[in-house]
Amino acid sequence: DDLTGYYMNIAAEDLERVMELESDRFLRLEYEESAFKTEAGAVYDEYRKNRMSPFFTLYEAVHQEAYDVHTYGHTAMGYEQDIKAMPEMYDYSRSFFSRYYRPENVVLLVVGDIDVAKTKKLVQKYYGAWKPGYTPPKVPVEPEQTAEKRIDVPYQGQTLPIVWVAYKVDAFDPTNVDLVSADLMCALAFGETSDFHKKMVLDEQVIEFIRADVNRNRDPGLLDIVTRVKDPTKVDYVLEQIDATLAQYKESPPDAERLRDLKSRLKYDFLMGLDTPMNVASALVRTIAVTGGVDAVEHLYQTYATITPAHVQKAARKYMVPQRRTVAILRGGES
Repeated sequence: DDLTGYYMNIAAEDLERVMELESDRFLRLEYEESAFKTEAGAVYDEYRKNRMSPFFTLYEAVHQEAYDVHTYGHTAMGYEQDIKAMPEMYDYSRSFFSRYYRPENVVLLVVGDIDVAKTKKLVQKYYGAWKPGYTPPKVPVEPEQTAEKRIDVPYQGQTLPIVWVAYKVDAFDPTNVDLVSADLMCALAFGETSDFHKKMVLDEQVIEFIRADVNRNRDPGLLDIVTRVKDPTKVDYVLEQIDATLAQYKESPPDAERLRDLKSRLKYDFLMGLDTPMNVASALVRTIAVTGGVDAVEHLYQTYATITPAHVQKAARKYMVPQRRTVAILRGGES
């Protein structure tokens, strides 16, 4: 939604050759209209394949309902009518490339066994002639949501019911104490060590899983709570339990020891995940794309360290309110 990523895993000795090829593609891309039509048609095939997934279908519906004017209202692939029309949009694709593929709009991330000074010289050699000219698009500002939204999402295939609760939150800012506290609240309330997980997944076995996280977006995004219900008659019960759990965090702060352990584990897991060049790149790329640099990673973990139980309670009271959320339920039909 906020970036387009191109990546490859290569041997260090091939860096210059790959940089030569990739820079040529970004500076002087050429493609025939016939080839474009073929690939654009393949995108529509991919979209229809994605629609076979109940999770994609629900994800698409949640975003369309949650956003009235902002472009987060559609997936990265776009609206179906636009994807279907894409084969006839060759000229538009050229203008799109000309507008967005400019050096001011690109981050080049190189990770691995490299010499930094030599790599910078290669960047200058192969990308130095790239002409600026990027103009940021005028993205509509989403108005404040004033009432809860609820939708039932049709799905023709067979699936257990899926519940998706999405709360509006602030744009990603690693120094925003409320947003970072909400991120921690997700793990405390619905993570694998939470009371909710123990009760609903392990003891009662009402749901298959529960996932809750805050999306990192340039503009105000969503805090998603997603679960699949094993018993179709217990959808309302699951929603009630989600609401009851959130109410607990609004009424009282979480246990200080659990919060301290969580912050320690998050930092440890992040550092232990940086064990290969690809994993390092994967861990950094979205934060870099949204914020423009790697400093946000340090700022985020510095903010984590300052979060208290009272901060978590404040975040729950700020974000976890009905007028900020969209509740969507997908139920399967006949296959």
